[in-house]
Amino acid sequence: MANRSAPGPRYIALIPAAGVGARMQSACPKQYLQLGQQSILAWTVQAFLQHPAIAQVVVVVSAADAYVDEALKPDARLQVLRCGGETRADSVRNGLEAIRAQVRRDDWVLVHDAARPGLNQALIDTLIAALKDHAVGGLLALPVVDTVKRVEGGQVETIPRDGLWLAQTPQMFRYELLCHALDACPDVTDESSAVEALGLAPLCVPGHPCNLKVTRPGDLALAALYLGVSADE
Repeated sequence: MANRSAPGPRYIALIPAAGVGARMQSACPKQYLQLGQQSILAWTVQAFLQHPAIAQVVVVVSAADAYVDEALKPDARLQVLRCGGETRADSVRNGLEAIRAQVRRDDWVLVHDAARPGLNQALIDTLIAALKDHAVGGLLALPVVDTVKRVEGGQVETIPRDGLWLAQTPQMFRYELLCHALDACPDVTDESSAVEALGLAPLCVPGHPCNLKVTRPGDLALAALYLGVSADE
């Protein structure tokens, strides 16, 4: 990993990639589906490797992963860890523990979904610029612009959208704070939720629709459109 004696906090990308992506109904985990000439995961990793501020990219996969070696090309700044857990939070926490000896407590960790291949240099720039001096950290997110409905028991209710955001990733927090938050609140679906449970206020940084998460079959074509490639090459 990069030199720990370097001045100032470093930026480390951590990508949990141990999920199976059942909703994609595919023969392999969704992060290994092809977009153009490479996998979704390769696009995701590439976005970080191309950014000069990122000191290291850590990908956390399951112990039995049979795809990652073929999907990712070796790189001096890329580290693949086979310590993925049953949940996203488990994989992130296991990854953080695995790199403990290689990082400082004030280093920034950018946790990013493996299946968000549309992340680009401008979005990483925006996130780092907004949070580098922030006391807590934060995440990319999209302000809700559509009317929101809640349906319960056949009854429809309109929810005021003022102040509502759709969380994206990366979610960027200091190493020590992130470890503490996930230890204190392990049953969360994203890192910001764990930090919020400590009574802290992460900052929502405006993201972009291109940074969508590939979850269902139709999302693959949309991600390909943003990337300017074919979804079935």
